Amino acid sequence: MSDVTVTVRGEHEERVKPERATIQVSVRAEGPERTAVVERVTRLTDPVRESLTARADAGGVLDWSSTRLSVRAERPWNNEGKRLAPVHYASIDLTATFGDVAELSLWVSDISIWDGVEVGWVDWHLTPETRTTTERAVAAQAVGVALTRAQAYASALGLHEVTPLEIADVGLISNGQPAAPTPMMMKAARGAAFAADAAPAMQYEPDDIVIAATVEARFLAR
Repeated sequence: MSDVTVTVRGEHEERVKPERATIQVSVRAEGPERTAVVERVTRLTDPVRESLTARADAGGVLDWSSTRLSVRAERPWNNEGKRLAPVHYASIDLTATFGDVAELSLWVSDISIWDGVEVGWVDWHLTPETRTTTERAVAAQAVGVALTRAQAYASALGLHEVTPLEIADVGLISNGQPAAPTPMMMKAARGAAFAADAAPAMQYEPDDIVIAATVEARFLAR
């Protein structure tokens, strides 16, 4: 049998436990007087900032920041269709990155009962070093899967040697254009599951982060 060109696809994925958690918290206040609302939200934010500073000094918080004060006003309507006096709303958003899920749970348990505090999203992620190392390993495994498939096809044709001609991210060989979604994928829920008792204690339970890669390869079988 003459030489045959074999085009295959290889996939691989790994699940890795999150190493970092970045949480967003908002402090809000509202009322009829703008100055009073601004003073109130600032006063309510101070203990949140102090708690983050203390945990950062102790090593529990890796990094944190807060946004500028945001203030807006709305004039609501009553049941008779008349505009009422303005209501002023003020908010300050804070984000913090924790390296320990237990530390995050304790902090959220503390602040979630504070006046004006709203706990928002949690973004689970890896350190840059772990992400890079895992992505390299996953990509290499995907190439190995493609090679194994090419060898299986060649063997079925009575051929015994495969030589790589091309290897690329999925979509590049077949179409000449990148495909969507991108071949190297890292998936993790931005939201977070947590268990809560009647008391305000919370325990976060993050899902594993899935890192996946897909490649296309072309081999010459002879």
